[in-house]
Amino acid sequence: MPATGPIAFAGSPIDRADHIRVDDDALAGLMDWRAKVLALDGLLPQIDDMGGLVWGNLADVPQEAELVFLGMMDDKAHFAAVPDGGDTGPAFAMPRAWQAIQQLSPQDLAIYGGARSLVDWHARHQFCAKCGGKTKLAKGGWQRNCSFDGGCGAQHFPRTDPVTIMLVENNGKLLLGRQPRFPARAFSALAGFVEPGETIEEAVAREVHEEAGLRVHDVEYIATQPWPFPSQLMIGCYSKTDETEITLDVEELEEARWFTREEVQHAMDTIGSEEGPFNAPPPAAIAHSLLKWWLEKEGA
Repeated sequence: MPATGPIAFAGSPIDRADHIRVDDDALAGLMDWRAKVLALDGLLPQIDDMGGLVWGNLADVPQEAELVFLGMMDDKAHFAAVPDGGDTGPAFAMPRAWQAIQQLSPQDLAIYGGARSLVDWHARHQFCAKCGGKTKLAKGGWQRNCSFDGGCGAQHFPRTDPVTIMLVENNGKLLLGRQPRFPARAFSALAGFVEPGETIEEAVAREVHEEAGLRVHDVEYIATQPWPFPSQLMIGCYSKTDETEITLDVEELEEARWFTREEVQHAMDTIGSEEGPFNAPPPAAIAHSLLKWWLEKEGA
């Protein structure tokens, strides 16, 4: 992607140190007074007066808490504790989460995003999907094993769900849509989960046809973004179509429209106000980066 700025939630400075997380003795040796623990309020980050993440130590964590090894940074082991419950709600329904996203630096946002995805997965996978037995944390938190009380021994790993999010262009105009639960006047790129047995290109074509009734071609990959609500990999793409008549899937979209380059530019220049033709996606969303990429591409 051209120089449109960093992708939010990407670029964590933490070394995941796989050689340590697979070694129980090495990991135990790092769990001392120097170790840092990310301070969380449930799944929300605690933020200091300077707008940065708050880090505590092992003494701040209840003895019974499960600890996920995030990795090494500044020669110290960094952990996060698994909360009592997980969360599967959409990010735009979490005002406090959006507030945190806007406060944190790109580096802290990447650290928080990775930690949130991991501890949320652990909170929601306390039981084995195969036999229903209780699971326990393994490999420093990068695995759960069904091994309590004669469990089946199945191994479970933190999952990331691939989602295509795509621009659709026809003759210099972009197709953007809005879901019923979007904030007022908000439009964004169409998006949908990649289904089993699909390539990224096939998922883009299927989702656009299902949601807007358009057939696309020349699908291009642009960029990806880890999105921790709860744990997705947003795969940003660009596609073209020769069709203009929209057939809306009202179960998925409330509205879809074609926007000119001038309208998209105006919306991007007036984010957060009521002046533009629509509310463009915020900078933390990959849809924002895709729109910026398209404007730079068209203006080149």
